[in-house]
Amino acid sequence: MSNQQLNDPLFQPLTMGNLTLPNRVLMSPLTRSRASQPGDVPNDMNTQYYQQRASAGLILSEATQISPQGKGYAFTPGIHSQEQIDGWKKITDAVHLADGRIHMQLWHVGRISRPELQPNGQLPVAPSAIKPEGAKTYISADSGMVDVLEPRALETHEMAGIVEQYRQGALNAQKAGFDGVEVHAANGYLLEQFIKSGSNHRTDAYGGSLENRLRLPLMVIEAVIDVWGKDKVGVRVGPTGSFNGMHDDNPIETFTAFAKHLNDLGIAYLEVVEDSFQGNHASGRPEDIIDAIRAVYKGTYIANGAYTAEEARTRISEGRCDLVTFGRPFIANPDLPERLRQNAPLNGWDDSTFYGGDEHGYTDYPTLQELNISA
Repeated sequence: MSNQQLNDPLFQPLTMGNLTLPNRVLMSPLTRSRASQPGDVPNDMNTQYYQQRASAGLILSEATQISPQGKGYAFTPGIHSQEQIDGWKKITDAVHLADGRIHMQLWHVGRISRPELQPNGQLPVAPSAIKPEGAKTYISADSGMVDVLEPRALETHEMAGIVEQYRQGALNAQKAGFDGVEVHAANGYLLEQFIKSGSNHRTDAYGGSLENRLRLPLMVIEAVIDVWGKDKVGVRVGPTGSFNGMHDDNPIETFTAFAKHLNDLGIAYLEVVEDSFQGNHASGRPEDIIDAIRAVYKGTYIANGAYTAEEARTRISEGRCDLVTFGRPFIANPDLPERLRQNAPLNGWDDSTFYGGDEHGYTDYPTLQELNISA
């Protein structure tokens, strides 16, 4: 191995909470919509997919609904039934057998759903009854993308029940053998709907002022910490993300305050969606917001958003981030860390197979070793 490889920033180990990560190449949480029906149950094909990618420094699982109410897309997995717990246990066992590490991303979509996906055909819930402009979902294999409707605003007395959904989801993730959890507070889903001013017009203790908008997300994170311990909990945020009709009037103020609270809680990591392919109010990486978060959050900072290996190396070296999550490159390259280590060519991805389907575009991307064997 050359000195350059030995000194590669992507391959310096890092201790994060209770885990020692062998590299800085993490797998993003990636919705793939291939859970078995009925019941949104993880299956053997999902097990193979995750085990193939166990060389990641850490796998962040696809977003996983914590309750039937939390579901927003057809064929996405849950963590609220015994069958789902058992399905995920096969996955975590397979990842651990391959010397990998995996956190579950806990998900409640809030308003990004449809009555067809909700218990008893009810309206999806949100902080406020505001229809997200341009937001769409899919409700069946042949529905195509359909518009999201105006949601129902949650009543004040329902907040404790939302927190309990996350607490139970965290407990179930523990039963399923995960190494930790990531609380999803980005991409236009429920917790971000509370955080951002554009989607939270409440006048009770959960809206209005910045501290009120942060109240429910912090209650949720504290409940998850109660289950897991702070060193096994991370949070994902997207300060400038516009996906699913999101906007905040002052993202620097909002996310600096949130990051300070998270620092005080002592969570293991903060994953920041800096540049989303699904939509971003900032042009490029929002360096002023990144600086503001880094100034108050002293834990492990995970950067996300269309990173190349070279940009990841540069920004880790410069102290702009500690780790990087890779999405689409990990879809197409199950052995992505080894390819980056060797500076080997990457497989291209087929975005027509991202959501739904079978093994094609899911578990059939070749590794370097397989390509060499067949060459």
